[in-house]
Amino acid sequence: MNARVAAAELLMTVMDRGRALEDALAVVHSFNALEGRDRAFARALATAGLRRLGGVNAVLSRFLDRPLPETAPHARALLHIGATQLLVLGTPPHAAVGETVEAANSLRETRGFAKLMNAVLRKVAANGPQLLQQLPPGADLPPWLYTRWRATYGDAAPHIAQALLQEPPLDISVKSDAEEWAEKLGGVLTPTGSIRLTSPPPIESLPGFDDGAWWVQDAAAALPARLLGDVAGKRVLDLCAAPGGKTLQLAAAGAHVTAVDKSEQRLSRLHENLARTKLSATVIAADALDFRAEPFDAILLDAPCTSTGTLRRHPDVAWLRRPTDIRTLAELQNKLIAAAAPLLKPDAPLVYAVCSLEPEEGPGVVAEALRNGWRRQPLTDEIPSEFITADGDMRTHPAHWPNIGGLDGFYAARLVRA
Repeated sequence: MNARVAAAELLMTVMDRGRALEDALAVVHSFNALEGRDRAFARALATAGLRRLGGVNAVLSRFLDRPLPETAPHARALLHIGATQLLVLGTPPHAAVGETVEAANSLRETRGFAKLMNAVLRKVAANGPQLLQQLPPGADLPPWLYTRWRATYGDAAPHIAQALLQEPPLDISVKSDAEEWAEKLGGVLTPTGSIRLTSPPPIESLPGFDDGAWWVQDAAAALPARLLGDVAGKRVLDLCAAPGGKTLQLAAAGAHVTAVDKSEQRLSRLHENLARTKLSATVIAADALDFRAEPFDAILLDAPCTSTGTLRRHPDVAWLRRPTDIRTLAELQNKLIAAAAPLLKPDAPLVYAVCSLEPEEGPGVVAEALRNGWRRQPLTDEIPSEFITADGDMRTHPAHWPNIGGLDGFYAARLVRA
């Protein structure tokens, strides 16, 4: 019961207070009071509720005469959590209904809605699964976002939306001996050399964690750093570096890395991983727009973005973003590329990357760069051909690799000063 209350409060913190789920995990007292399996269950339940938010709400609307009032956020969240158990997690109806109603009766804010929850959830248990299956592709996403994807990706958009409904596997980058570590970890090698694990135990318990042999990094996120080519012995600038997976990649490849990010809190994780992996980099807390240094041999700019390519792992992002965020962030990305120009040696490459599926943050930003003194250096065989666009840039999306668990959405382009 307490886990269900905690999950509801996590959901409420995201949807009604606009906090990211990762932030909510740190501030919701009912969640932090849990331990072990209850804590894991609450997090999984909240994540599932966000991943299927649109669909669960659509089913609930069929059994409510009118939506629960905005003044009752606890009740709306707890009802959603109860329905998520029935529709997504497959919890037996007697447990999902009974324990949700019991949780409602235990809270002053929801006690008056307990009878209504009982009635609605019983109807959801009886008829909801069929209704959920009948919903069209994209029903679990904000309509504005899925409409954009239909315009950009056409027939691939339903497959992208479907891929987002699955719990993603865990991807790992290793310092060396990927095949050997895949066997030790019980994983498989992806086509690009990352190690992929399904249903892994806690990360800290895996072989090689304490020894710093590897770090967690989505297979798509591991690709942009490779577009710089052989960086051994070169001075490489990693702009907007935190949480640091690409810094570790570059350092492991023999580069002399300077990692810059304006968030000292996020950089603390990079410091921890550098210490654990016994890799070295110069880490600087600074705004990339203001950073100055002697020119570098290469720059990797993984720019702040809407992060719509990461919805497999962060389903809350879909509901926290607004259409206006895209233009605002594209303007920042343009400024970051301009600020990077004096930090590059002549003819040195800059790889611009974003974990966004929005064209304004990818090709749109590169088009602006091409109008302002940059030229594209097209990709050839550095990555699988299915990820190379007609313009010679990189584009991955969640519907890639459907047989092995999908992929985050990333865009990257390699630029040099004209």
